[in-house]
Amino acid sequence: MSVIKQFRAREILDSRGRPSVRAVCELEGSIKASASVPSGASTGRAEARELRDGDPRRYGGFGCRNAVAHVNGTIHAATQGKSFANQAEFDRFLIALDGTTDKSRLGANAILACSVSFARASASETGVELWHHFSGMANICPNALPRLTINLLSGGKHAGQQVAIQDVLIVPAISATIDESLLMTYDVYQAAAGLILKRYGMRLLRADEGGLGPPCRTPEEMIEVALEAIRLAGYKEGSEFVLALDVAASHFHTRDGYALGSDVLSSQEMVERIRQWVEVYPIVSIEDGLAEDDWAAWPILLTRIGRRSLVVGDDLLCTDPVLIERAIRERCCNALLLKVNQVGTLTEAAEACSIARSSGWQIALSVRSGETEDDWAADLAVGWGANQFKNGSITQSERLAKYNRLLEIEEQTGFPVTQICSSREPIIEPTQRSL
Repeated sequence: MSVIKQFRAREILDSRGRPSVRAVCELEGSIKASASVPSGASTGRAEARELRDGDPRRYGGFGCRNAVAHVNGTIHAATQGKSFANQAEFDRFLIALDGTTDKSRLGANAILACSVSFARASASETGVELWHHFSGMANICPNALPRLTINLLSGGKHAGQQVAIQDVLIVPAISATIDESLLMTYDVYQAAAGLILKRYGMRLLRADEGGLGPPCRTPEEMIEVALEAIRLAGYKEGSEFVLALDVAASHFHTRDGYALGSDVLSSQEMVERIRQWVEVYPIVSIEDGLAEDDWAAWPILLTRIGRRSLVVGDDLLCTDPVLIERAIRERCCNALLLKVNQVGTLTEAAEACSIARSSGWQIALSVRSGETEDDWAADLAVGWGANQFKNGSITQSERLAKYNRLLEIEEQTGFPVTQICSSREPIIEPTQRSL
Protein backbone atom coordinates (compact mmCIF):
# COMPACT_ATOMS: atom_id res chain seq x y z
CA MET A 1 0.00 0.00 0.00
CA SER A 2 1.71 3.17 -1.22
CA VAL A 3 0.90 6.46 0.56
CA ILE A 4 1.67 9.59 -1.42
CA LYS A 5 3.42 12.45 0.32
CA GLN A 6 3.60 14.83 -2.62
CA PHE A 7 3.81 15.34 -6.35
CA ARG A 8 5.97 17.99 -7.92
CA ALA A 9 6.70 18.73 -11.58
CA ARG A 10 8.69 21.04 -13.78
CA GLU A 11 8.98 21.87 -17.45
CA ILE A 12 11.95 20.30 -19.25
CA LEU A 13 13.01 20.12 -22.90
CA ASP A 14 12.68 17.06 -25.12
CA SER A 15 15.00 15.93 -27.91
CA ARG A 16 13.53 18.46 -30.36
CA GLY A 17 14.00 21.35 -27.96
CA ARG A 18 10.29 21.50 -27.14
CA PRO A 19 8.95 21.53 -23.59
CA SER A 20 7.81 18.37 -21.83
CA VAL A 21 6.89 17.42 -18.27
CA ARG A 22 8.99 15.81 -15.57
CA ALA A 23 7.13 14.73 -12.42
CA VAL A 24 8.50 13.61 -9.06
CA CYS A 25 6.45 11.30 -6.85
CA GLU A 26 7.39 11.16 -3.17
CA LEU A 27 5.92 8.42 -0.99
CA GLU A 28 5.74 8.33 2.78
CA GLY A 29 9.11 7.06 3.98
CA SER A 30 11.10 9.50 1.83
CA ILE A 31 11.02 7.38 -1.33
CA LYS A 32 11.23 9.61 -4.39
CA ALA A 33 11.10 8.79 -8.07
CA SER A 34 10.78 10.87 -11.21
CA ALA A 35 9.59 10.32 -14.77
CA SER A 36 9.78 12.38 -17.94
CA VAL A 37 7.32 11.92 -20.79
CA PRO A 38 7.71 12.12 -24.57
CA SER A 39 5.73 13.72 -27.38
CA GLY A 40 5.07 12.60 -30.95
CA ALA A 41 5.25 14.34 -34.32
CA SER A 42 3.29 11.72 -36.25
CA THR A 43 0.16 11.56 -34.12
CA GLY A 44 -3.21 9.90 -34.51
CA ARG A 45 -6.45 11.80 -34.04
CA ALA A 46 -7.58 9.48 -31.23
CA GLU A 47 -4.53 10.06 -29.04
CA ALA A 48 -4.92 11.40 -25.51
CA ARG A 49 -4.39 15.16 -25.54
CA GLU A 50 -1.26 16.80 -24.24
CA LEU A 51 -1.85 20.12 -22.54
CA ARG A 52 0.13 22.89 -24.24
CA ASP A 53 0.04 26.54 -23.17
CA GLY A 54 -0.70 27.94 -26.61
CA ASP A 55 1.27 31.15 -26.00
CA PRO A 56 2.97 31.92 -29.34
CA ARG A 57 5.53 34.13 -27.58
CA ARG A 58 6.92 31.16 -25.67
CA TYR A 59 8.22 28.02 -27.45
CA GLY A 60 5.83 28.68 -30.32
CA GLY A 61 2.87 27.76 -28.14
CA PHE A 62 4.33 24.39 -27.06
CA GLY A 63 4.98 25.39 -23.45
CA CYS A 64 3.87 23.01 -20.67
CA ARG A 65 3.55 25.36 -17.70
CA ASN A 66 -0.17 24.70 -17.37
CA ALA A 67 0.39 20.93 -17.31
CA VAL A 68 3.10 21.40 -14.70
CA ALA A 69 0.75 23.60 -12.66
CA HIS A 70 -1.87 20.83 -12.67
CA VAL A 71 0.67 18.39 -11.21
CA ASN A 72 1.82 20.86 -8.56
CA GLY A 73 -1.73 21.95 -7.79
CA THR A 74 -4.71 19.74 -8.62
CA ILE A 75 -2.97 16.34 -8.67
CA HIS A 76 -0.80 17.04 -5.63
CA ALA A 77 -3.74 18.30 -3.58
CA ALA A 78 -5.99 15.38 -4.57
CA THR A 79 -3.42 12.65 -3.86
CA GLN A 80 -1.51 13.96 -0.84
CA GLY A 81 -1.90 11.54 2.07
CA LYS A 82 -3.91 9.06 0.03
CA SER A 83 -2.97 5.39 -0.18
CA PHE A 84 -3.24 3.32 -3.35
CA ALA A 85 -3.10 -0.47 -3.40
CA ASN A 86 -1.68 -0.73 -6.92
CA GLN A 87 -1.03 1.06 -10.19
CA ALA A 88 -4.52 0.45 -11.55
CA GLU A 89 -6.16 2.08 -8.54
CA PHE A 90 -3.88 5.11 -8.82
CA ASP A 91 -4.34 5.53 -12.57
CA ARG A 92 -8.12 5.23 -12.33
CA PHE A 93 -8.05 7.95 -9.68
CA LEU A 94 -6.17 10.25 -12.08
CA ILE A 95 -8.57 9.46 -14.94
CA ALA A 96 -11.56 10.33 -12.74
CA LEU A 97 -9.82 13.46 -11.48
CA ASP A 98 -9.36 14.67 -15.06
CA GLY A 99 -12.94 13.84 -15.95
CA THR A 100 -12.62 14.04 -19.75
CA THR A 101 -12.53 11.29 -22.35
CA ASP A 102 -9.22 12.46 -23.82
CA LYS A 103 -7.39 13.75 -20.69
CA SER A 104 -7.53 17.28 -22.05
CA ARG A 105 -8.33 19.04 -18.75
CA LEU A 106 -5.23 18.09 -16.77
CA GLY A 107 -3.28 17.05 -19.85
CA ALA A 108 -2.13 13.57 -20.88
CA ASN A 109 1.46 14.76 -20.42
CA ALA A 110 0.79 15.66 -16.77
CA ILE A 111 -1.17 12.47 -16.08
CA LEU A 112 1.37 10.13 -17.69
CA ALA A 113 4.29 11.75 -15.87
CA CYS A 114 2.49 11.06 -12.60
CA SER A 115 1.51 7.53 -13.66
CA VAL A 116 5.08 6.51 -14.48
CA SER A 117 6.71 8.29 -11.54
CA PHE A 118 4.26 6.53 -9.19
CA ALA A 119 5.21 3.18 -10.76
CA ARG A 120 8.89 3.92 -10.37
CA ALA A 121 8.41 4.96 -6.73
CA SER A 122 6.38 1.81 -6.05
CA ALA A 123 9.14 -0.34 -7.54
CA SER A 124 11.69 1.39 -5.33
CA GLU A 125 9.46 0.91 -2.29
CA THR A 126 9.31 -2.86 -2.87
CA GLY A 127 12.99 -3.12 -3.82
CA VAL A 128 12.57 -4.55 -7.32
CA GLU A 129 13.83 -3.48 -10.71
CA LEU A 130 11.40 -1.35 -12.68
CA TRP A 131 11.02 -3.95 -15.46
CA HIS A 132 10.12 -6.53 -12.81
CA HIS A 133 7.53 -4.19 -11.30
CA PHE A 134 6.04 -3.61 -14.75
CA SER A 135 5.82 -7.35 -15.36
CA GLY A 136 3.90 -7.80 -12.13
CA MET A 137 1.31 -5.14 -12.93
CA ALA A 138 0.68 -6.79 -16.31
CA ASN A 139 0.80 -10.36 -14.94
CA ILE A 140 3.58 -11.31 -17.36
CA CYS A 141 6.68 -13.42 -16.69
CA PRO A 142 9.23 -12.23 -19.28
CA ASN A 143 12.05 -14.53 -20.32
CA ALA A 144 13.46 -12.65 -23.31
CA LEU A 145 14.44 -9.18 -24.48
CA PRO A 146 12.69 -7.49 -27.41
CA ARG A 147 14.09 -7.65 -30.94
CA LEU A 148 15.32 -4.18 -31.97
CA THR A 149 13.85 -2.39 -34.97
CA ILE A 150 16.24 0.50 -35.55
CA ASN A 151 15.68 3.65 -37.57
CA LEU A 152 18.20 3.96 -40.40
CA LEU A 153 16.63 6.33 -42.95
CA SER A 154 13.86 8.88 -42.49
CA GLY A 155 11.43 10.89 -44.57
CA GLY A 156 7.92 12.15 -43.86
CA LYS A 157 7.39 14.19 -40.70
CA HIS A 158 10.57 12.87 -39.09
CA ALA A 159 12.77 14.48 -41.76
CA GLY A 160 12.27 16.93 -44.62
CA GLN A 161 9.35 15.09 -46.26
CA GLN A 162 11.64 14.55 -49.23
CA VAL A 163 9.94 11.18 -49.57
CA ALA A 164 6.43 10.44 -48.32
CA ILE A 165 7.03 7.39 -46.13
CA GLN A 166 8.38 8.07 -42.68
CA ASP A 167 11.07 5.52 -41.81
CA VAL A 168 13.05 2.58 -43.13
CA LEU A 169 14.18 0.53 -40.16
CA ILE A 170 16.75 -2.25 -40.05
CA VAL A 171 16.23 -5.34 -37.94
CA PRO A 172 19.28 -7.41 -36.92
CA ALA A 173 17.65 -10.78 -37.45
CA ILE A 174 20.24 -13.26 -36.19
CA SER A 175 21.63 -11.50 -33.11
CA ALA A 176 21.19 -13.35 -29.84
CA THR A 177 21.88 -10.35 -27.59
CA ILE A 178 21.21 -6.62 -27.43
CA ASP A 179 24.96 -6.08 -27.44
CA GLU A 180 25.35 -7.95 -30.73
CA SER A 181 22.31 -6.20 -32.20
CA LEU A 182 23.82 -2.77 -31.52
CA LEU A 183 27.21 -3.79 -32.89
CA MET A 184 25.66 -5.02 -36.14
CA THR A 185 23.60 -1.86 -36.41
CA TYR A 186 26.65 0.35 -35.89
CA ASP A 187 28.31 -1.29 -38.88
CA VAL A 188 25.30 -0.66 -41.12
CA TYR A 189 24.77 2.90 -39.89
CA GLN A 190 28.38 3.83 -40.66
CA ALA A 191 28.13 2.17 -44.08
CA ALA A 192 24.93 4.12 -44.78
CA ALA A 193 26.55 7.41 -43.76
CA GLY A 194 29.46 6.77 -46.14
CA LEU A 195 27.14 5.71 -48.94
CA ILE A 196 24.96 8.80 -48.60
CA LEU A 197 27.99 11.08 -48.64
CA LYS A 198 29.31 9.40 -51.79
CA ARG A 199 26.00 9.15 -53.65
CA TYR A 200 24.30 12.39 -52.64
CA GLY A 201 27.18 14.55 -51.37
CA MET A 202 25.29 14.82 -48.09
CA ARG A 203 27.02 15.16 -44.74
CA LEU A 204 25.76 13.48 -41.60
CA LEU A 205 22.43 15.23 -40.95
CA ARG A 206 19.96 13.45 -38.69
CA ALA A 207 16.17 13.36 -38.53
CA ASP A 208 14.07 13.57 -35.34
CA GLU A 209 14.83 10.03 -34.20
CA GLY A 210 18.48 10.02 -35.26
CA GLY A 211 17.99 8.40 -38.66
CA LEU A 212 19.68 9.67 -41.80
CA GLY A 213 17.59 11.71 -44.24
CA PRO A 214 19.03 11.32 -47.74
CA PRO A 215 17.27 13.13 -50.61
CA CYS A 216 15.72 9.98 -52.04
CA ARG A 217 13.07 10.55 -54.69
CA THR A 218 10.93 7.47 -54.02
CA PRO A 219 10.30 4.95 -51.23
CA GLU A 220 11.90 2.29 -53.42
CA GLU A 221 15.10 4.32 -53.65
CA MET A 222 15.20 4.74 -49.88
CA ILE A 223 14.72 0.98 -49.40
CA GLU A 224 17.49 0.23 -51.89
CA VAL A 225 19.88 2.59 -50.06
CA ALA A 226 19.21 0.68 -46.82
CA LEU A 227 19.86 -2.67 -48.50
CA GLU A 228 23.06 -1.43 -50.12
CA ALA A 229 24.29 -0.22 -46.73
CA ILE A 230 23.62 -3.68 -45.29
CA ARG A 231 25.69 -5.25 -48.05
CA LEU A 232 28.50 -2.68 -47.73
CA ALA A 233 28.70 -3.49 -44.02
CA GLY A 234 29.32 -7.13 -44.92
CA TYR A 235 25.93 -8.55 -43.95
CA LYS A 236 23.37 -10.53 -45.90
CA GLU A 237 20.00 -8.95 -46.53
CA GLY A 238 17.07 -11.21 -45.87
CA SER A 239 18.92 -13.40 -43.39
CA GLU A 240 21.26 -11.37 -41.18
CA PHE A 241 19.26 -8.15 -41.60
CA VAL A 242 15.66 -7.59 -42.62
CA LEU A 243 13.66 -4.38 -42.94
CA ALA A 244 10.63 -2.73 -41.36
CA LEU A 245 8.77 0.25 -42.82
CA ASP A 246 6.89 2.98 -40.99
CA VAL A 247 4.75 4.22 -43.85
CA ALA A 248 2.70 6.73 -41.76
CA ALA A 249 0.19 6.85 -44.61
CA SER A 250 -2.24 9.17 -42.83
CA HIS A 251 0.15 12.03 -43.49
CA PHE A 252 0.05 11.77 -47.27
CA HIS A 253 -3.57 10.67 -47.58
CA THR A 254 -5.88 13.25 -49.18
CA ARG A 255 -9.46 13.28 -50.43
CA ASP A 256 -8.08 12.23 -53.81
CA GLY A 257 -6.05 9.29 -52.49
CA TYR A 258 -2.52 8.55 -51.35
CA ALA A 259 -0.06 11.17 -52.67
CA LEU A 260 2.98 8.93 -52.97
CA GLY A 261 5.52 11.04 -54.84
CA SER A 262 4.13 11.93 -58.27
CA ASP A 263 1.46 9.22 -57.98
CA VAL A 264 -1.97 9.56 -56.40
CA LEU A 265 -3.12 6.06 -55.49
CA SER A 266 -6.49 4.68 -54.53
CA SER A 267 -6.72 2.49 -51.44
CA GLN A 268 -6.56 -0.64 -53.60
CA GLU A 269 -3.54 0.73 -55.47
CA MET A 270 -1.81 1.60 -52.20
CA VAL A 271 -2.36 -1.94 -50.97
CA GLU A 272 -0.91 -3.25 -54.22
CA ARG A 273 2.15 -1.00 -53.93
CA ILE A 274 2.79 -2.28 -50.41
CA ARG A 275 2.29 -5.87 -51.58
CA GLN A 276 4.98 -5.30 -54.21
CA TRP A 277 7.38 -3.94 -51.60
CA VAL A 278 6.85 -6.95 -49.37
CA GLU A 279 7.20 -9.39 -52.28
CA VAL A 280 10.35 -7.79 -53.67
CA TYR A 281 12.23 -6.65 -50.54
CA PRO A 282 13.02 -8.45 -47.25
CA ILE A 283 10.37 -6.53 -45.30
CA VAL A 284 8.92 -8.19 -42.21
CA SER A 285 6.84 -5.32 -40.81
CA ILE A 286 4.62 -2.62 -42.33
CA GLU A 287 3.44 0.04 -39.89
CA ASP A 288 0.49 2.29 -40.78
CA GLY A 289 0.49 1.22 -44.40
CA LEU A 290 -2.91 2.87 -44.79
CA ALA A 291 -4.54 5.98 -43.32
CA GLU A 292 -6.17 5.89 -39.89
CA ASP A 293 -9.64 6.54 -41.35
CA ASP A 294 -9.34 4.04 -44.23
CA TRP A 295 -10.82 1.20 -42.18
CA ALA A 296 -12.37 -0.62 -45.14
CA ALA A 297 -8.99 -1.15 -46.81
CA TRP A 298 -7.07 -2.46 -43.78
CA PRO A 299 -8.55 -6.00 -43.94
CA ILE A 300 -7.54 -6.13 -47.61
CA LEU A 301 -3.97 -5.18 -46.70
CA LEU A 302 -3.85 -7.87 -44.00
CA THR A 303 -5.16 -10.47 -46.44
CA ARG A 304 -2.62 -9.48 -49.08
CA ILE A 305 0.55 -9.35 -46.98
CA GLY A 306 -0.27 -10.84 -43.57
CA ARG A 307 1.42 -14.18 -44.31
CA ARG A 308 4.71 -12.46 -45.16
CA SER A 309 4.76 -9.38 -42.94
CA LEU A 310 3.40 -7.93 -39.75
CA VAL A 311 0.63 -5.41 -40.37
CA VAL A 312 1.15 -2.94 -37.53
CA GLY A 313 -1.44 -0.42 -36.36
CA ASP A 314 -0.21 2.87 -34.91
CA ASP A 315 -2.31 5.92 -35.85
CA LEU A 316 -5.14 3.51 -36.63
CA LEU A 317 -5.21 2.21 -33.06
CA CYS A 318 -3.59 4.88 -30.83
CA THR A 319 -3.07 2.21 -28.11
CA ASP A 320 -6.81 2.56 -27.46
CA PRO A 321 -8.54 -0.63 -26.23
CA VAL A 322 -11.78 0.28 -28.06
CA LEU A 323 -10.02 0.79 -31.40
CA ILE A 324 -7.96 -2.37 -30.91
CA GLU A 325 -11.10 -4.41 -30.30
CA ARG A 326 -12.64 -2.99 -33.48
CA ALA A 327 -9.49 -3.85 -35.46
CA ILE A 328 -9.62 -7.40 -34.11
CA ARG A 329 -13.27 -7.79 -35.11
CA GLU A 330 -12.67 -6.41 -38.59
CA ARG A 331 -9.35 -8.27 -39.07
CA CYS A 332 -7.30 -5.16 -39.79
CA CYS A 333 -3.91 -5.94 -38.19
CA ASN A 334 -1.76 -8.62 -36.65
CA ALA A 335 0.42 -6.33 -34.51
CA LEU A 336 0.06 -3.33 -32.20
CA LEU A 337 2.51 -0.45 -31.98
CA LEU A 338 2.19 0.34 -28.29
CA LYS A 339 2.88 3.96 -27.27
CA VAL A 340 1.89 4.67 -23.69
CA ASN A 341 1.44 8.41 -24.16
CA GLN A 342 -1.16 7.77 -26.86
CA VAL A 343 -3.56 6.55 -24.19
CA GLY A 344 -2.18 8.41 -21.17
CA THR A 345 -1.70 5.93 -18.30
CA LEU A 346 0.20 2.71 -17.74
CA THR A 347 -3.00 0.88 -16.75
CA GLU A 348 -4.82 1.71 -20.00
CA ALA A 349 -1.73 0.79 -22.03
CA ALA A 350 -1.50 -2.53 -20.18
CA GLU A 351 -5.13 -3.24 -21.06
CA ALA A 352 -4.44 -2.45 -24.72
CA CYS A 353 -1.43 -4.76 -24.66
CA SER A 354 -3.44 -7.57 -23.09
CA ILE A 355 -6.29 -7.30 -25.61
CA ALA A 356 -3.92 -7.36 -28.57
CA ARG A 357 -1.87 -10.25 -27.23
CA SER A 358 -4.94 -12.34 -26.40
CA SER A 359 -5.86 -12.22 -30.10
CA GLY A 360 -2.45 -13.51 -31.14
CA TRP A 361 -1.05 -10.16 -32.20
CA GLN A 362 2.59 -9.20 -31.84
CA ILE A 363 3.50 -6.23 -29.62
CA ALA A 364 5.99 -3.60 -30.76
CA LEU A 365 6.66 -1.12 -27.98
CA SER A 366 7.63 2.29 -29.35
CA VAL A 367 9.01 5.56 -28.06
CA ARG A 368 8.25 8.91 -29.74
CA SER A 369 10.06 11.38 -31.97
CA GLY A 370 10.23 13.92 -29.14
CA GLU A 371 11.93 11.87 -26.42
CA THR A 372 13.76 12.57 -23.17
CA GLU A 373 16.77 10.89 -21.58
CA ASP A 374 14.50 8.95 -19.24
CA ASP A 375 14.84 5.20 -19.89
CA TRP A 376 11.60 3.77 -18.46
CA ALA A 377 10.42 2.64 -21.92
CA ALA A 378 13.21 0.05 -22.02
CA ASP A 379 12.01 -1.43 -18.73
CA LEU A 380 8.46 -1.44 -20.04
CA ALA A 381 9.45 -3.28 -23.23
CA VAL A 382 11.10 -6.02 -21.16
CA GLY A 383 8.49 -6.17 -18.40
CA TRP A 384 5.58 -6.44 -20.80
CA GLY A 385 7.32 -9.00 -23.01
CA ALA A 386 7.29 -6.87 -26.16
CA ASN A 387 8.30 -8.69 -29.33
CA GLN A 388 9.99 -5.62 -30.77
CA PHE A 389 11.34 -2.34 -29.41
CA LYS A 390 11.22 0.69 -31.71
CA ASN A 391 13.51 3.31 -30.22
CA GLY A 392 14.91 5.28 -33.14
CA SER A 393 18.51 5.20 -34.31
CA ILE A 394 21.76 4.50 -32.44
CA THR A 395 22.64 8.18 -32.13
CA GLN A 396 21.45 10.89 -29.74
CA SER A 397 21.37 10.57 -25.99
CA GLU A 398 17.60 10.19 -25.65
CA ARG A 399 17.83 7.02 -27.79
CA LEU A 400 21.04 5.71 -26.28
CA ALA A 401 19.66 6.00 -22.75
CA LYS A 402 17.12 3.29 -23.59
CA TYR A 403 19.61 1.07 -25.43
CA ASN A 404 22.08 1.37 -22.56
CA ARG A 405 19.33 0.43 -20.11
CA LEU A 406 18.58 -2.67 -22.19
CA LEU A 407 22.27 -3.59 -22.01
CA GLU A 408 22.07 -3.26 -18.22
CA ILE A 409 18.94 -5.43 -18.01
CA GLU A 410 20.59 -7.97 -20.33
CA GLU A 411 23.56 -8.19 -17.95
CA GLN A 412 21.26 -8.52 -14.93
CA THR A 413 18.97 -11.19 -16.34
CA GLY A 414 20.90 -13.09 -19.00
CA PHE A 415 17.73 -13.03 -21.11
CA PRO A 416 18.24 -13.74 -24.84
CA VAL A 417 16.73 -11.61 -27.55
CA THR A 418 13.38 -12.96 -28.70
CA GLN A 419 13.18 -14.69 -32.06
CA ILE A 420 12.16 -12.46 -34.92
CA CYS A 421 8.41 -12.57 -35.39
CA SER A 422 7.55 -13.04 -39.03
CA SER A 423 5.86 -15.66 -41.13
CA ARG A 424 7.79 -14.71 -44.23
CA GLU A 425 8.21 -17.12 -47.06
CA PRO A 426 11.73 -17.42 -48.56
CA ILE A 427 13.25 -14.04 -49.42
CA ILE A 428 13.52 -13.14 -53.11
CA GLU A 429 17.13 -12.76 -54.15
CA PRO A 430 18.25 -9.25 -55.11
CA THR A 431 18.79 -10.23 -58.76
CA GLN A 432 15.12 -11.17 -59.04
CA ARG A 433 13.81 -7.73 -58.11
CA SER A 434 11.56 -5.81 -60.42
CA LEU A 435 8.92 -3.25 -59.60
